[in-house]
Amino acid sequence: MTYGCDLGDAQEIIPLRPVTRLPGAPAHVRGLLNIRGTIITVLDLGVRLDPSRALSARGSIVLVRHGERTVGVVVEEVIDIQTLDVEEGGATEPAGAVVRGVASLNGSTVIVLDLAAMITQVLLS
Repeated sequence: MTYGCDLGDAQEIIPLRPVTRLPGAPAHVRGLLNIRGTIITVLDLGVRLDPSRALSARGSIVLVRHGERTVGVVVEEVIDIQTLDVEEGGATEPAGAVVRGVASLNGSTVIVLDLAAMITQVLLS
């Protein structure tokens, strides 16, 4: 499955690196990471969208500005930056609350995520 997000959501992309696990945190909260003196909460998109999924050992961390803080989002791969025509809505729960819509890219379906909604859900849970 291919996922996308609004380019305005992404601040920076860094290689996946070890994080400090938080005891008692849900599996989709990978832990904390110190980036240039700023402590960042790192979330795993794959585990958030599919709780039965194992944590990925490779990939990237997309740094996303969320209000006054920066949050890291683990992704398996950053493929490309593309302009997409997004068909809003149409998603069902449980992922529906974090899905902006769907788009088509080279004959494949791309699920466009609302990263702000996803991060808000995780931080409030």
